[in-house]
Amino acid sequence: MTRAPLEPAKITHPKIAHPTSREIPVEPAHTALLFVDVQNYNCLPDGGEYAHLDARERDAQYGRFFETLRVTGIPNMAALQRAARRAGVEVLYTVIESLTADGRDRSLDYKITGFNVPKGSFDAKVIAELAPTVDEIVFPKTSSSVFISTNIDYVLRNLSVRYLIIAGCLTDQCVDSAVRDACDLGYLVTVPTDACVTLTAERQASSLANNRGYCRQVTTRALVAEIERLTPAPAHE
Repeated sequence: MTRAPLEPAKITHPKIAHPTSREIPVEPAHTALLFVDVQNYNCLPDGGEYAHLDARERDAQYGRFFETLRVTGIPNMAALQRAARRAGVEVLYTVIESLTADGRDRSLDYKITGFNVPKGSFDAKVIAELAPTVDEIVFPKTSSSVFISTNIDYVLRNLSVRYLIIAGCLTDQCVDSAVRDACDLGYLVTVPTDACVTLTAERQASSLANNRGYCRQVTTRALVAEIERLTPAPAHE
């Protein structure tokens, strides 16, 4: 008896709903706030990045950066940090920091640039205004993007994070690199535009214009209000 040929199996794939826009609010329970390189090395006038400059040269080259950081950048980052902590949003940090004292583990790019923040040094610490609590995670990195030289993607997925708020400095360098890599890895990214700082107003505007296609951009005030509005009220005992 000749058997009839088997019909090819019909495979159906379930349709999975996914966001169709970047312009959607965060979900606090699945959100993390990441501060990029807000550390003593580059955010204090006496930080190691400026050790080769005298005071006049440092002020001429970086005075605008320090002023913007002091007047708007750090206060806005602190406001986001407070809102995130109240809402139970994970607060994370990345700092430029070698795994060794002499920096032999650094990326080639950092070696060429001359960046070396020795392991455990004062320069490697987050600035006092944004100091992490004992239970907040700090990722030491030796590349522009934290996603290249750390296990942050693994950690974020373990924390069930889908929404990532990225702030810090420099807007057009390490912040921008983190934004693009996070988007490519499947996170919905929000950038608070006035909680990111770079060296000039022109560089700030150019960077935000370039990464607008990768992320949602909002003001710190609007984002803090959003987090507060979406955070469930504590249950009454």
